[in-house]
Amino acid sequence: MSAISSLIPARFLTIIAHLVIVITIFWTREFNVKACLPLEFTQEQYDNEDLKLVVALSVTLVLFAIELAGFFSGVSMFNGSQGLLSLTVHCSASVSLSYFVFEKWECWTYWVIFVPCSVLPALMEILLFIAVFGLAKKPL
Repeated sequence: MSAISSLIPARFLTIIAHLVIVITIFWTREFNVKACLPLEFTQEQYDNEDLKLVVALSVTLVLFAIELAGFFSGVSMFNGSQGLLSLTVHCSASVSLSYFVFEKWECWTYWVIFVPCSVLPALMEILLFIAVFGLAKKPL
């Protein structure tokens, strides 16, 4: 089994692990929002933090859709660079978001995890889409 073909199942599993944790945060966001607020807070503060977290989680789900579309369409499935990048950042995100949930980290830390672990692989996936479909290049 070649190195690239062994990346495919590992990449898929780490993407799914990251997706499951994001969905779990979506379901239990009340606890994470309360962890972001002082002990005494107003409903307006709660609603504001809740909206920020919902937006972040929703954008994450959209980026998952982009990345999974590229993966399942074959655009990036056999691309070793994208596979290794995706495997690394989604594994990091899974561990980091697990701590985010269990340790009740501040909500702003989600954005710190979000940029390198969700935006970066989705951006690379979009670039691969452009290269394959827009420039008619053969996927690597």
